[in-house]
Amino acid sequence: MKIAVPVTKENQIDGHFGHCDSYSVFTITNKKEISDIKSVDSSEGCGCKSDIGSLLASDGVTVMLAAGIRGGAVNVLNNNGIEVIRGCAGDATEMVKLYLSGMVEDKGSSCHKHNEHHDHGHNHEHGHEHGHNCSHN
Repeated sequence: MKIAVPVTKENQIDGHFGHCDSYSVFTITNKKEISDIKSVDSSEGCGCKSDIGSLLASDGVTVMLAAGIRGGAVNVLNNNGIEVIRGCAGDATEMVKLYLSGMVEDKGSSCHKHNEHHDHGHNHEHGHEHGHNCSHN
């Protein structure tokens, strides 16, 4: 199993999927332990128009732990067989460990249009949500 996480240079989950510095790809053993972490450069431009879904899927990624992510990017990832868990925040490695222990679930809070930053020409009619943490049981 492989899990991808959009991260900043400080290994924090990036609040906006399409603008992360890179993606950390965690290889998980059958014992639900992290055996390897590699960095994949972020594609230029918006996540929903990039090839990141097919790139990560070709590497075996089946789960994306994300914070803010737009519906178009979720669709691209889903269409490549990658399940998206939204609303995550904090240290990427710790979040992967929590996910593996069954303590993380999708918050259903996708990243939406936000005028204070940028729009990339998307026509989504939503408000932007930042700083949500994944649910812990």
